[in-house]
Amino acid sequence: MPSEVERLLIVDDEPPILHALQRTFEAAGYEVVACLDPQEALKRLETLSVQVISADYMMPGMSGADFLARSKVVQPHSVRLLLTAAHDFSAAVDAVNNGEIFRILSKPWNRAELLSSVRQAFDTYALREKNRQLTDVVQRQNAELAELNRGLERLVQERTSNLLDGMVAVLDYRDTETQWHSRRVSRFTVRLAEQMGVTDLQKLKTIEMGALLHDIGKIGVRDAVLLKPGPLDPSEWVEMREHPRLGWALLQRIEFLRESSDIVLQHQERFDGSGYPSRLKGDQIVLGARLFAVADTFDAITSDRPYRKSQPYEIAVQEIQRVAGTQLDPAAVNAFCSVPAGDWLRIRAEVESMSETEQKLGWTPPQRVFDQFIEAQARRTASPSTPPKVASDPAAATALDSGAAGS
Repeated sequence: MPSEVERLLIVDDEPPILHALQRTFEAAGYEVVACLDPQEALKRLETLSVQVISADYMMPGMSGADFLARSKVVQPHSVRLLLTAAHDFSAAVDAVNNGEIFRILSKPWNRAELLSSVRQAFDTYALREKNRQLTDVVQRQNAELAELNRGLERLVQERTSNLLDGMVAVLDYRDTETQWHSRRVSRFTVRLAEQMGVTDLQKLKTIEMGALLHDIGKIGVRDAVLLKPGPLDPSEWVEMREHPRLGWALLQRIEFLRESSDIVLQHQERFDGSGYPSRLKGDQIVLGARLFAVADTFDAITSDRPYRKSQPYEIAVQEIQRVAGTQLDPAAVNAFCSVPAGDWLRIRAEVESMSETEQKLGWTPPQRVFDQFIEAQARRTASPSTPPKVASDPAAATALDSGAAGS
């Protein structure tokens, strides 16, 4: 904040000149601090705020230019004037460069010019101070706006999560055979993406949403086809195979899901080009869809189906490795196999906990509620009084993997 008192510090090693300057400035209504010694003036500046500083150029021990340069360190916002009887251009340039001099005035001075320059110096200080205040206000408002935006982003993320949960729930209620499959496979796919070196949070979110909504196009498939207990005939397969395009078209209308829609469109493609709807192959298939294919295969093998029981983790790994290069991306398969078996079992257990919570409540809570439930469960598991779920012995861990996968 600018001082209400307009205060000027002047330094000159000649007492008569210093006294004359002091009387001139005091008569103009300024508060004047007069110093014969530049070192003394620097000490005064450490405890006293001034708007304008004036110094004589030729002084013993320290030139006016050096003094003004040092005063800038102590009070960087003050406006500085240099009085000199020396007509040395290089000295003037040096003073301007080192001390950011506002004006260079000659000695002997013209009183009107001197007072006019000092008045301009005070006005310049006031203007700069006002600009600093406005800058501070803008910065505070920007900080408040940024915090408001973060709050809005959190709200959007929560509502987005609720929207996705609702869309998946609609599909789950129609296709009970694969209920909770979408939630499991989305988490499997994200874990696999992390193993493949994907660290960008936005990319991981895109992959997660694409995997979560991979079958959303089945909303447009007739119940007679989607829920048919027996094999589909050729015309029914044509309808069923349209669900990736239907899902892609649906997500195209939602801006923040458009990037994820590529995963939905390509989730039935195969690495060797034998999939549908476009028979893409290899790297033509987006990474998220290639990772999803591995996660989906794992989930299908290790989950119960009406026509067969779930298979152990080891059987799933063998089958995934067998179709590497044909159905699945070999690099993604290698990454899958390098993930500890306990990670896949942990993810499955978390989603099963979500399912149990839904059954107890009789409705599907938002994702954040499930996350809080899982965090609380993890804290209980980490308690010293609770035995660990994963055995530390490799042989025991293998037995645990097989048992959990087959349950």
